Amino acid sequence: LAGLDAPGEETRLVGGCVRDALLGADAADIDLATTLLPNAVIDRARAAGLKAVPTGIEHGTVTLVVAGRPVEVTTLREDVETDGRHAVVRFGRDFARDAERRDFTVNALSLGADDTLHDTTGGRADLAEARIRFIGDPATRIHEDALRILRFFRFHARFGGGEPDAPALAACVAARAALASLSRERVRMEFLKLLATSGAPDAVAILDETGLLARITGGVAERGRL
Repeated sequence: LAGLDAPGEETRLVGGCVRDALLGADAADIDLATTLLPNAVIDRARAAGLKAVPTGIEHGTVTLVVAGRPVEVTTLREDVETDGRHAVVRFGRDFARDAERRDFTVNALSLGADDTLHDTTGGRADLAEARIRFIGDPATRIHEDALRILRFFRFHARFGGGEPDAPALAACVAARAALASLSRERVRMEFLKLLATSGAPDAVAILDETGLLARITGGVAERGRL
């Protein structure tokens, strides 16, 4: 954060690493969001002696190597257009609007260099109550990317408790036909991640009861075998 610091600019830790830190867990990935444009990120990182790799610069993402560990830095973004699989975005400078692009409230937390926790969507309360909730209208979030149906069940299986959020579940079931628009590779990877969670049995049961399991597996997997 110090290496990217610049007058009039701001960089924060965002997403899963903040969520996991609040839970007292080690973060698998470290992600930063910044007002800096990608080329400025590269310039400032290299000036600070950090390796910078333009891994997704067209989308605003630069990967820094810090103590041998990759750290993704992404310029703040705003959605211009989305069709459920791909989004057209533009760079922005508003952390709150960037947070609104994310899927769930627990993934929209950010932490500043001054240790201030920023929560514009109610994610900290949801995390404390083991509740996975879409940001804003669930149907809109799913329309932006239908894979969020599976992600909802994975995050509920990992971080949720009790019954899943009712509006979120209803939106997932209503949008089930959108799963057919996704590549099988994306579905497979997300489903395998779900199966690796401790709450997978209950999540798979709900998927089966709502008819989503057959959509995900093409009707070839039986709940009992899973």
